[in-house]
Parts: sequence; structure tokens; C-alpha cells
Amino acid sequence: MNLSTAPTHPEFDVIRGTRVSRAALGIGIALVLIAASLPFWGESSWMREFVEIACYFIFAMMWNLLAGYGGMVSIGQQAFFGFGGYVMLMLGNFAGINPFVAIPLGALAAGLVAIPVSFVAFRLSGGYFAIGTWVIAEVFRLSFANVSAVGGGSGTTLTALRGIDKATRESTTYWMALACVVAAIALVYLFLRSKRGLALLAIRDNEVAAESQGVPVARMKLAVYVVAAFGAGLAGALYFVGNLRISPDAAFSVNWSAFAIFMVVIGGIGRIEGPLVGALIFWALGKFFSDYGTWYLLGLGLLAVICTLFFKQGLWGYAQERWGLSIFPVRRQLVPRVRSPSRARPG
Repeated sequence: MNLSTAPTHPEFDVIRGTRVSRAALGIGIALVLIAASLPFWGESSWMREFVEIACYFIFAMMWNLLAGYGGMVSIGQQAFFGFGGYVMLMLGNFAGINPFVAIPLGALAAGLVAIPVSFVAFRLSGGYFAIGTWVIAEVFRLSFANVSAVGGGSGTTLTALRGIDKATRESTTYWMALACVVAAIALVYLFLRSKRGLALLAIRDNEVAAESQGVPVARMKLAVYVVAAFGAGLAGALYFVGNLRISPDAAFSVNWSAFAIFMVVIGGIGRIEGPLVGALIFWALGKFFSDYGTWYLLGLGLLAVICTLFFKQGLWGYAQERWGLSIFPVRRQLVPRVRSPSRARPG
């Protein structure tokens, strides 16, 4: 039964939040306010690290929305990551638009281009869909590699920021990254708590059964695909504003999808907290162990294998199942209503 439309039983209440989630909301607001002041007292290296983590997190969250909640496993989301980055650069370098304004425009362009791309991708399913999205990303890469105006295969530099001093550029990029992270979490959370979120979960669990219950499967899958593309484009535009240089091999590398899969699997697929935990772990491993070369890559693979074997729901999923932790609860629960002593029946 759909709890969003079912009448509440007089002896039960519908609970959507938890004590942990309410405490996390207060802590989260405090952390965001403190983080917003970082450019006034922190070091520039801290801001650059945060922008990198933010891009990882947003991209992983969108992959989790697509695969973990929508059941569409893609290894070609880098197509929209790179497309958003290139649109941002072209708007900044050639159209005279401020690159920070061009970040959401690049994301919007990635979402729009996902509509015609979906006509091809949705003809495939299962493993064929995953491979097909990779092929589409390669088409994007080769296409931009043959455009001399953006540097061809060697790429080009974001020149639109030359007139802005380094401190202003870094602080603005940081604030944009913080705003994008907060917006991504809020939008995904509110979407999953809505009726459309319930429909998406029904499609993931059983597409045929969901359609038989009146869920518009094709329309919902397209909507999620476009939203995931928008988020990937947002992460790409933000990343290359901070990086100041873009190339087809960097923008459309399959490593982006591999990183997203790693972060989601480690943190916990099908959970909003999963990409956040996974992004922090992935960044920390890269920060402290990337100098070990191939041993670092072997360590990443070994960690993924261990989580797959012993923590099938990811590290956060394990913590959630064992201790009941849920910062972003999207499920509805029926709990017995506590009756006051004055209303209790005698004897």
C-alpha cells in the first residue's frame, strides 16, 4: 500500500524522520555556515580540496540516483560530465559569459542533450545499456577531439578567468561548489521523499509490476536520466572551472564512471549518504596513498572486493542496518501511536 495516499490508522502514525535525521539537520546547517566562512580564514589549498571532493560527490550522487534508485547501470555518465565542462568553457571563452554563470548553463545543456541521447540509450537494457552508454561517451570524446576551436585532442585553457585575481577566483569557485553540494543533496532528497521517488523505487524493483499499477515507467526513466545528466554536467562544469584546463581525454575518461561506481559501492548504493561517505574515502585514499602508484590502484581494488564480499550494502549501509543510522530517511514507517494516560481506557 502507498503510505503517501493511505489513510492513517487511528492507532498508528506515519513517521518520515528520525531523531538522528533531526539532529543531523541542525549539525548540517551549522557545518554549512562554518564552511561558507572558510575563504575568510582558511587556506587556498583547503578550498581546492573541497572543490575536488564536491565534484566527486555530485557525480557519484547522480550515478547513484540513476543506478541505485532507478536501476539503470551506466558506465558512460562521463559523456555529460565532459559536455557540461566544454559548454561552460565555450560560453566563457567565446560568448563572453562569466564562467561562474556558465556553470549552471553547462549543466542545463547536458540535461537537454540527454533527451535525444536517451532515444538511443533506452533501446538497450541491462548490460547492453551499460556498454551502450560507454559507446555514447566515446562518441562525445571523439567529436570534441576533432573540434579545433576548443583545442582538438590536446584541449584548451579557460581564458575567461584571466581578468579575475586568484583569491577571488578560488573563493568564488569554492562558494559555487558548496552551493552545488547543498542543492544536489536537497533536490535528490526531496525528490526521493515525493510520490515520484516512490514510483522510481517501484520501477527499480520490478518495472513490469510498476507499470501494471499505473506508474509511467518510460516518462520516469527519462526524467531520472535527464536529472542525472544535469547533475553530471554540473559536476563537470564546476570541476573544469577549478582546473582551468580541459581536454577530451580528461573530460570523457571512463575513469569518472569507474570512480563513481567505486564511491557508491564503498559508501552504499541506493542511499543518499553512500556517495558522501564514498567520496570522502576515495579522496582520502587518493590524498595519502596515490604516490604509491600501482599499489594504490591495487589497494582500491582490494577495498572494493572486501566491501562487495563482506559489506554488500556498503559501509554506510552496514552502519544503518546495525545501528539504525539514517541521516536522510526516505522511507515511511508505521509506528504505534503513544496514548496519553488520561485517554487510556480503565481496567
